[in-house]
Amino acid sequence: MTHVAVLPDATPLNSTRFLRLLHPRTELPTLFLATDDILEVQSVSPVNSRSWFIEQEVVSDGKLLVFTPVDPAFLLLPILQSVYPENATGMFRPADEIFEDAATDLDKPSSDASKSITKEDVLYFTSMQCCRRALRCICDVKEITEDIIVYRFSREKVVQYLQKKVARLATPETMEMSRTLVRNLAKDRLLEDGKEDLLKLGRARAACDLLGQYIPPATRGALVASYDFSPLDTYLKSLDDEKEALVVQKTTKAKSAPAPTDNKKRKDTSTGVEKLKKAKTTGMAKLSTFFAKKA
Repeated sequence: MTHVAVLPDATPLNSTRFLRLLHPRTELPTLFLATDDILEVQSVSPVNSRSWFIEQEVVSDGKLLVFTPVDPAFLLLPILQSVYPENATGMFRPADEIFEDAATDLDKPSSDASKSITKEDVLYFTSMQCCRRALRCICDVKEITEDIIVYRFSREKVVQYLQKKVARLATPETMEMSRTLVRNLAKDRLLEDGKEDLLKLGRARAACDLLGQYIPPATRGALVASYDFSPLDTYLKSLDDEKEALVVQKTTKAKSAPAPTDNKKRKDTSTGVEKLKKAKTTGMAKLSTFFAKKA
């Protein structure tokens, strides 16, 4: 079956394989494409029926497949967390041993194949060079000998690794690439002069929110807790209080405006009638003349 797809520039396609792995945020099986790197596969379907014309061929399926690069460290999180439970220090172990146990644990049978992941997919992903490099970013590492290296999942190193990503994402140059982020900062008046420190915090929080789309909720909570956003929270609360005060003021003003009474309406009507009575009618034709028969 033919599909139209958008791939990142210079993506090698000489060796590819589709893998079903757990999404790090939702922990739901998600489709990825393994090349030299790992790409998430997203399907963009039109609201109405569409087709693609490719040279002399018509592709009846009008959806578009978008392949987005994903940091393999993110995909390692649910794999390592299946072996290293929360609040457990765990032991140093060889990478192959860790991944074998994780693949076995995650390979849970399901009546719906689309809702399960296989041991083979997990082991293929964890054998990729990009995955092995990412392992060092989020694990404590000990080199026993030149050939024996052991690892232990470290939630502290995960936060430190994410903080580096926040620092890169929160730069003005990167933030300005997204109109949505700029509009949100402007909406909170953080782009005004004299609010440089608050703007830095606003950019850092926006970066945390972006990373939050690809990390577990608990990890996102730990990342946010590693920053002091209290000045930004206080400022944003003052904006909300100001908006609420304006709403209350407008509502109170509308309620306090005097409404026209029945007596005023009668007075206005009587005044109109009196003016008509005083109107000069000399020389004006009577209304009945308009309905008289013509001679």
